[in-house]
Amino acid sequence: MRIMRVEKTLVSTNRIDAFGHRPLLVVQEKPGGTRSVAVDAVGCIPGDWVICVGSSAARDAAGARDFPSDLTIVGIIDHWNPEAI
Repeated sequence: MRIMRVEKTLVSTNRIDAFGHRPLLVVQEKPGGTRSVAVDAVGCIPGDWVICVGSSAARDAAGARDFPSDLTIVGIIDHWNPEAI
């Protein structure tokens, strides 16, 4: 699991049918870090700190073992101060 911050929504109108209508979000582990695309399974908004899972856990969390995701948001963090570490 990784703690990441939602940066913005990613709009993709042309995609494979297996994705369905699940939202895609751009996330980052730290400001200025590498951006990733995650499937939103919980209803996040930009600015939220979230818990993400990858690999087979991402597919399971998105709904099915054959779902085409390698990063899925599984939780919204209520309170998180990345400076406090």
